[in-house]
This record gives sequence, structure tokens and C-alpha cells, in this order.
Amino acid sequence: MGGFGSGRQGGRRCTDDMRALDVRKIARDGLLTPGNSLAWRWSRNGETTATINLRVEADNVVLDYRNRSAHHNGGEWEPMNYAVWLDWTTCGFGGRRVWWRCPAVGCGRRVAVLHGGRVFACRQCNRLAYRSQREADDDRATRRADTIRRRLGWEAGILTGNGGKPNGMHWRTFERLQGEHDAHVNVALAGMAAHLGLLHERIGGIE
Repeated sequence: MGGFGSGRQGGRRCTDDMRALDVRKIARDGLLTPGNSLAWRWSRNGETTATINLRVEADNVVLDYRNRSAHHNGGEWEPMNYAVWLDWTTCGFGGRRVWWRCPAVGCGRRVAVLHGGRVFACRQCNRLAYRSQREADDDRATRRADTIRRRLGWEAGILTGNGGKPNGMHWRTFERLQGEHDAHVNVALAGMAAHLGLLHERIGGIE
């Protein structure tokens, strides 16, 4: 059975810093059948990085794995075995949608994805941010400007200048997108200028 490390340390972690267990994917693969036992794997570049054993019961899934934390027993492996309850909701066009009930003490939120540390729990219990929430304002502005550039068919990169209106796009839509793009560019350039000013000050202090 595969194991899990303690995760990235320092600062608020993001959802993609931890292994995700998505009940929707398990259900789509036809594996959420009572009595079924399986090994769920995570991989990177074709190499398996971790494995968790799942045993499907009528109303829950039992998770069986090992966890190793630098703050637990001097880094020794700790066996983990506990049930995560399932919940179902009715879809608007028929059928049912399955959810996890977060197993963290005092939670029980209905979620699609659990994130693994020592215990698999919801994003809120793990105090995880989305990657976009960790972006600086200028990085976020650059990303949003680049998204608009792709939609407009402009050359990539906010320093390459603006292009023209795509064929078939209404002028009102084009002018709105161009205005949003230019506003994001202004924020991005202001951030770049601030970073360069900080760098200059540090170099000046060394000199």
C-alpha cells in the first residue's frame, strides 16, 4: 500500500499541493459499487507517486493507507483506516449525483473532492487556497490580459502591443474587451515597475 508525506510546508497550501480524491471520477469509472475493493493511484510523468486502498460499502467508502509526517513519531509510517460517508442528491434532469461527507471532526460538509494530508478532508478543513488566490495582483492582471488576448487572436504577451478587431466580432464587444485588457495591463505594468523599483533599491543598498 502506498503512503503519503507531510505535504509542502510554509505558507498557506493550495489545492494542487495535496492529493485529491474526487468521488465523481470514481463514480464515472464505475467503481462505486458496494463490495468493490480497489487501489486508487496518483502518478506523475507516468510514475506512481502514491496509492490508497478503497473498500466500497453501501453508504460509505473505507480508506486504507499509510501516512508519514515529520511531526509524527519521528517520521515513521502511521496506518490510517477510516470510513468516509457518501451522500446523493437528485439531478435536475434525472439521475443522482454522489458526494463525500467530509470526515473531519465537526465538519460533514458535502463535497466532491477530499484533499489528503494525514486525513482526507475538504478544502476548508485543510485551509487550502486555490492557486489563483495565491497570485499577486500584477500576476493575476497579466493572466487575465493574456486570456483576453487569446480571445481576440492577438499576439501573446502584454508588452507586444494591441492588435485589431477580430473578423465577425461586434465593435461594442471588441471595445469592451479592449478596455478590460488595457485596464489589466495597467495594473500589471504598475506591479512590474514596483518590483523593479524594489530591486533597484536593494542593489543600491548593496553598492
